[in-house]
Amino acid sequence: MSYTIADIARALGAEIAGDTSLRIDAAREPADAGPDDLALAMDPKYAEKLGQGRARCALLWPGADWQSMGLEAAVFVGRPRMAMAGVTALLDPGPVIEKGIHPTAVVDPSARIGANAAIGPLCVIEADVIIGNNARIGPGCHLARGGCFGDDLLLYGRAHFGANVQVGHRFVGQVGCVIGSDGLAFTTAEKNAVEKARESLGQAEVGDDAGQSWVRLHSLGRVEIGDDVEIGANSCVDRGTIRATRIGSGTKVDNLVHIAHNVEIGRDCLFAAQVGIAGSTRIGNHVVFGGQVGVGDNITVGDGVVAGGATKILSKVPAGRTILGYPAVRMDQHLAMYKALRRLPRVLGDLAAREKHVSNGDDKD
Repeated sequence: MSYTIADIARALGAEIAGDTSLRIDAAREPADAGPDDLALAMDPKYAEKLGQGRARCALLWPGADWQSMGLEAAVFVGRPRMAMAGVTALLDPGPVIEKGIHPTAVVDPSARIGANAAIGPLCVIEADVIIGNNARIGPGCHLARGGCFGDDLLLYGRAHFGANVQVGHRFVGQVGCVIGSDGLAFTTAEKNAVEKARESLGQAEVGDDAGQSWVRLHSLGRVEIGDDVEIGANSCVDRGTIRATRIGSGTKVDNLVHIAHNVEIGRDCLFAAQVGIAGSTRIGNHVVFGGQVGVGDNITVGDGVVAGGATKILSKVPAGRTILGYPAVRMDQHLAMYKALRRLPRVLGDLAAREKHVSNGDDKD
């Protein structure tokens, strides 16, 4: 689908110049853009690459001299990333799912499905499921009994939702996400090695658990998800053991993330790939975790915390802190520690040389 420059400007609330009737089919980097593409050159450092492509129109920074760049039209934007969000939303058609219920889908008669639904092949929707208006559900999805889903639901293929999951409006579930699986909750008849290790903190031998088998604590809680949440491909959110696992409105979760049972996550958080959050942890609002961040169980992370990639959080983090490392410390402190660690071989070498010098001097005496 193509759009005019005027269409794009209206969608972004941006100023335009030149021939606003030009139509574009796609957005591309300046050097790769053709005559029917919108070149993304929102910073002066990208302007020189416009000459390597054949774009007739571009997204530019405010006040840019678009005519000197050989363009026929320009859209002026102040914040590049927000402009990209608007353009990509406009140009992304989303998955193609035919309206109605595919003949191969299995929908329980008690399920209530809103208007304008598009339910793809081989979907299974169990008893008492409620789905709002304008749902788009890709092939092979499974919605277990009692689930409730708001308007504008979008599920890519093979998404799975356990029983009684509650999901708000405008939820996006990428391919293979699993919401409402059982958590890692097991116990033993007698005190086990894990409990002993916690008590002794490794100061005493705990022995093995020979003869003991793990017994599951069944997950009776559910998952509750707010509005405007997105869960990435092959990510998993476990249902609570007794109380619910909760994810606040506006939170975005990347691919291959695991959120364990009883976890509570606030509003507008952002978690990159391979984040792992252990059971019963509480995460505040507006928290950002880089890739492979790990959070121990029963920990509280305050509002506005930012954790760099591969950080391991083993204790409470106060609100507003930026952290890094294993174990997590303030980012500036971690960088100082890392610099000191890099200097350590040289320091030890100097120390060894001084010891040798002193030792040789003693021998001569």
